[in-house]
Amino acid sequence: MSVDVVVSGLAVLVPGADSAKALSAGPPEGAEPVEPAALVGRKGLRYKDRATQLGYCLTAAALRDAELLDEEDTAVDGDAVGVVVSSNYGNLDTVARALDTLREGTVSATSPMDLPNASSNVVASSAAIRYGLRGPNLMVCNGATSGLDAVHWALTLISAGRVPRVLVIGVEPDNNVVRRLLEPDGVSRAVDGGAALLLESADAARARGVRVRARLGAYVRTAGLEPLIERLAAGGAPAPVRWQLPEGAAAPSAELLPGAARAVLPPHLGRASGALGVLQIAAAIGWYEDGGSGPVWAVCGTDADDACAGLTLREPENT
Repeated sequence: MSVDVVVSGLAVLVPGADSAKALSAGPPEGAEPVEPAALVGRKGLRYKDRATQLGYCLTAAALRDAELLDEEDTAVDGDAVGVVVSSNYGNLDTVARALDTLREGTVSATSPMDLPNASSNVVASSAAIRYGLRGPNLMVCNGATSGLDAVHWALTLISAGRVPRVLVIGVEPDNNVVRRLLEPDGVSRAVDGGAALLLESADAARARGVRVRARLGAYVRTAGLEPLIERLAAGGAPAPVRWQLPEGAAAPSAELLPGAARAVLPPHLGRASGALGVLQIAAAIGWYEDGGSGPVWAVCGTDADDACAGLTLREPENT
């Protein structure tokens, strides 16, 4: 059974932009890094990697925007909220530090505070524990398509009736370990932030009487940009007026979607990677809020990657 899914909560947190409109307009260069302690307090941040700290900030802001956070910073009806997080670099610094310690010493030299945080699921599980989100919990570390793949899994959970709403977070930290990983590709830094979306069935959002920020449509995953666009069109997706472009390669051929305005995150933000798909949806919502209308296609991955993913969205009704 097909279920209409909407975005009813949103958070954006990158240097120079803390809203969808600011992200869509283009954050300025040289903005200061986000300070998580200023947003969620210092309690619980010690020993947590940067991606997890940023995830806390995004979780709180998105739940608050969706009217699902109470005065004690606990999710309302947490049993009905799942979490899906996308991050390719997440806790890479923690893992590298633990491996360096093991190589230079023995297992007894490792920190008991580091090892629990070496799990790839630490961002998703930490956000769920801190804010009382007791629905299904997933971490996606899936390369170029990871952000849109995470949204797809959230859509699947809702459509299958597992849970009426899912928090989707896309986040990437910027640190020395990540910079060393990116350096061979000629990229100087990662985005050091991300975005979060509260997705829920349109019926659930209507029953709560909350503001709908966007409507989500078809998702497709293929090997290559041209087959992706062909499959979206063949599946009945309306032609886009705006195309949120993938990153990490030359601009796609002008012959692809020639009628769509092309939008890209500012290169100075750094590599968005696993946060890209979620940031693309947030940027599209910012464009809607600034008066834009019509279908938007978000695409992650290029012909140089192992896969491409695409997702369509529309502005909320009666706007």
